Amino acid sequence: MKKRIFSGIRATGRLHIGNYLGAVKGMLELQDNPEYEMFFAVVDVHAMTTPYDKKTLAEKTREVVLDYLAVGLDPKKSSVLVQSKVIDLHAELMFYFSTMISMARMQHLPTFKEKVKQHPENVTMALLNYPLLMAADILAYKSELVPVGIDQEPHLEVTREIARKMNDLYGTDFPEPKRFATKGEYIPSLLGQGKMSKSVEGSYINLTDDLETIKKKLASAPTDSGKADLGKGFMKDLKGSSIYISKSAIQKPVGVVASSEGFKTLMILVELFEGEGKRKEYEKQYVGHGVRYSELKAELAEAIFNELKRIQEKRRELEADPEYVDRIIAEGAEKARKIAQATVEEVKEKMGLG
Repeated sequence: MKKRIFSGIRATGRLHIGNYLGAVKGMLELQDNPEYEMFFAVVDVHAMTTPYDKKTLAEKTREVVLDYLAVGLDPKKSSVLVQSKVIDLHAELMFYFSTMISMARMQHLPTFKEKVKQHPENVTMALLNYPLLMAADILAYKSELVPVGIDQEPHLEVTREIARKMNDLYGTDFPEPKRFATKGEYIPSLLGQGKMSKSVEGSYINLTDDLETIKKKLASAPTDSGKADLGKGFMKDLKGSSIYISKSAIQKPVGVVASSEGFKTLMILVELFEGEGKRKEYEKQYVGHGVRYSELKAELAEAIFNELKRIQEKRRELEADPEYVDRIIAEGAEKARKIAQATVEEVKEKMGLG
């Protein structure tokens, strides 16, 4: 049997380059591999776990579908799944899984604590159960790989825990899904703190942004003087650090930790859109005569837009053919329902419901 891979993105608006580099692009690399069966999901019900606008939810869901198709998802090889089309099955499975996990386990998740801080007036059972619904999304299709960022690892561990308990107690055969890491698994916010997020204005670049918009967003990204201050204890032990100036930049036995989160962010984007060689070039400038951020940002904006142009052209074609998009959504739901229904029936029987 083919290995199944499940990827879900919340229906909170058009995709940004963090979504693209962190999950979707990695999935697309596996699309042509006959060993895998892919599910690209728009988890619109998950969007309801935090405050949302009911008037725009359906529109935002469709926007994500359009972006999936525009970046290169091939419906002949992969399935587009809108979560609400099969939520009856996912929600039923979520309830069965809820018998495996305590409330204390859910309340101690770092992701839950973070959301409580963000939305203190909207701490609902839906928010608490978010990881359980995510587990149902993944295990309904017995997915083995899930391309998500490292910040979602606590949720995946809950999924694995549920799979183990279900298998041990009831004799099911759920896989313990692993995180599929991509090269751009963590794309930091343009604001210099945290990761790119659709909920934080100014932190991201949309796949639909034009060149001028990209330039403006990069121009607003915070930076330092453009030159490393090596005289203020700048040399540090790099153990545990994943974002730093490479050793080759200064030809010394240790690296140099950048003094600016903004510089780190720009270097990540430079490497992903312009290549490792360009990143090293800027690093040498940073510890040497200095970096001209205006030139760096302008060149980076061009590189980002050059990759997005193809996606934007494809998206315009899709927008002009809504019937085709409707058909892809319907076909994805039909395929998903058959698989999820079989999983639910198996679980009911194994748990004694007949």
